[in-house]
Amino acid sequence: MKKIIQLLTTCREQLRRPRSLFAFSCIVSLATLLLYNLPFFHYVATHTNEDTLRHIFLLTSLVVLMLVVNFLMTYLTLFLLRVVGRILLAVLAVINATAVYFIYTYSVIIDATTIENVFNTRYSEASGFFSGPLWITILAIGVLPALYCLFRPVIYSTVRRFTVFSVTSLILIVLVSLANINQTLFISQHDTELGALLQPWSYLVNTCRIASLNHDEQAEEIKLPDGRITDNRKAVVVLVIGESARKANFQLYGYQRNTNPLLSRQKDLKVFHANACATYTTAGTKAILEPKATDELYELLPNYAFRTGVDVSWRTSNWGEPPIHISEYVTDDELSTRYPDADSRYDGILFAGLRQRILSSTSRKVLIILHTSTSHGPNYSVKYPEQFQVFKPVAKSVEEGQKNLPMLVNAYDNTILYTDYLLSNLIDTLRSMSDWRSALLFVSDHGESLGENNIFMHGLPMKLAPKVQYEIPFLVWTSPGFRNYKRTSRQSEPSDDTLPAVLDQHYVFHSVLNLLSVESPAYDKTHDIFK
Repeated sequence: MKKIIQLLTTCREQLRRPRSLFAFSCIVSLATLLLYNLPFFHYVATHTNEDTLRHIFLLTSLVVLMLVVNFLMTYLTLFLLRVVGRILLAVLAVINATAVYFIYTYSVIIDATTIENVFNTRYSEASGFFSGPLWITILAIGVLPALYCLFRPVIYSTVRRFTVFSVTSLILIVLVSLANINQTLFISQHDTELGALLQPWSYLVNTCRIASLNHDEQAEEIKLPDGRITDNRKAVVVLVIGESARKANFQLYGYQRNTNPLLSRQKDLKVFHANACATYTTAGTKAILEPKATDELYELLPNYAFRTGVDVSWRTSNWGEPPIHISEYVTDDELSTRYPDADSRYDGILFAGLRQRILSSTSRKVLIILHTSTSHGPNYSVKYPEQFQVFKPVAKSVEEGQKNLPMLVNAYDNTILYTDYLLSNLIDTLRSMSDWRSALLFVSDHGESLGENNIFMHGLPMKLAPKVQYEIPFLVWTSPGFRNYKRTSRQSEPSDDTLPAVLDQHYVFHSVLNLLSVESPAYDKTHDIFK
């Protein structure tokens, strides 16, 4: 009994002994890894196909990265917030324990959908999860670490030591990240699962995402000055937003494969060189629809055209667009109900019934926007009907294609071949409507990496992204006599009557206003491809 009392006394004395902020942060970081993030490492260990040495290197790098990131978070939180920081760490410990319990017990992943469900769950429903094992887990790996964070004496660092440790941590994070830059494929393929198993970042990041989405849905756009339609001629513009379509694999841009057999024979088709403003869907789509490069939420093209009196329809098989405020927003699932004979598995469903939709409009100005998903990975081979599998054999996924790049390129090129078919058929449809002036614009949201420098898919920061992730196709067709194009200039600063050698996505907004004869103070003639 005396030994037990002595042991407890020793433990109490040890807990009362002050720790340096550096040591305290190291302990919290290590505990966070061991108590809350073993599911993350188990997932990495069982889902990577690297050889043994690379496997060990990846796991070691992730351990180091997690320890340093969590150390930096703890160190900054306590140094800057003191008591408030202790409370935050304690709260995170309890939430971490709860998250880990649900991961182990129910195989839950803490993604945005889970967080949204948490916020929308009533107490009467949530109370059904309360159980003895849950409370024991929260007490053992939640409350006890929380008490340690709250009451363990800490000797705070000087400003100089704070600066040294913070800068050193940031340098380590950058170096380890760069050493694993070739793991972008694995991360992009499993980003949802990895992020959902990473505590406390899973619920912190996804809570911010849900809050941001809710804010965007309720946000008031910055209204553009009122515009007006200046003529009564019938005109229709179809804007097709491509997904992950990279310029490098379009025959129209010099690709050696016959990926554009139909478009290459279309008369009056203009081909522009263009760069995306971002390498991921949400930002790229926003850039296509907004009047200028900005972090603000200005009134978008479909919303502005609709408010001005244009008949606007948005059809989508994709996601990630900014808030669209029009009367006709239709998903591929809804279109499959309207057009049961069309195959809803592919983007052809977005093009179903377009002729009838345009001819039935009671407005003389019509804007149709099709938000496709045709070339999005990692499973390119499921994005097109079987008859478009011209380039063979194909990789079923990016992960399989990593081992055989030609098979991956075959699958991707088939998506471009299918895009060629959809766009060419649409041009034929518009050409047949001789009593309408018509135009088609095809612009991709961003490009795609297909294994160059061992990088796959997209989403790298623009400063690091290879050009295939931002060099995009920009195709324009207009019916004869509809509009005259400006001349392309090779000068670095083109005049109002010329175009630069490389366009950006903001040319869409102003060019479409021109096509629809919308006169507006928001119109910028220097970003219009037409005279």
